[in-house]
Amino acid sequence: MDAFRKLTGLVAPIDRPNVDTDAIIPKQFLKSIKRAGFGPNLFDEWRYLDKGEPDKPNAGRPLNPDFVLNQPRYQGAQILLARDNFGCGSSREHAPWAIHDFGFRAVIAPSFADIFYGNSAKNGLLLVTLPAAIVERLFADCARTEGYALTIDLETQTVTEPDGTCHAFDYSAGLKHRMLNGLDDIGITLQHADRIRAYEARRRDITPWLFADA
Repeated sequence: MDAFRKLTGLVAPIDRPNVDTDAIIPKQFLKSIKRAGFGPNLFDEWRYLDKGEPDKPNAGRPLNPDFVLNQPRYQGAQILLARDNFGCGSSREHAPWAIHDFGFRAVIAPSFADIFYGNSAKNGLLLVTLPAAIVERLFADCARTEGYALTIDLETQTVTEPDGTCHAFDYSAGLKHRMLNGLDDIGITLQHADRIRAYEARRRDITPWLFADA
């Protein structure tokens, strides 16, 4: 997966609390286990005026002009600004897949659902938790400033506003290591490849009958 170190990106606001994973990527699109291709159906029921289906092309579907991600000023946004309990509901890795595939690299909110938080870190999507009062002000600044951008630095664990105001955020050391180095679960395992091979060699010497047909 892609590493995350520092990003300055346009911000798009999703001004709704308790956005669940079925709103992020509706259940009918969960038929694939590929990580790519879910972006066009991110927030499908909010972005389009018709019902989306997995075998239905998105080209030509009527867009909801009132939905924030369809507005010209937010095209190309890389940071999603959200409210409390973002990512609640059922556990599905498809949710961070869809957000990342759409082009977002980070989400800022006062709180996240626990399972969604872990799934996101394992798939290269950085979740930044900031106090509700700060998030409220970021929403206000974003609404009144076209082209509003923030800088997120994972190494220093800070979010910097356009005027230079800096906010620190907590992030676990283990997840930070994953994100800075672009390591998913397989990548984490492969960091110990030499030890795994050494163990397999010892097992072959100690219990050769287990490898008789190998």
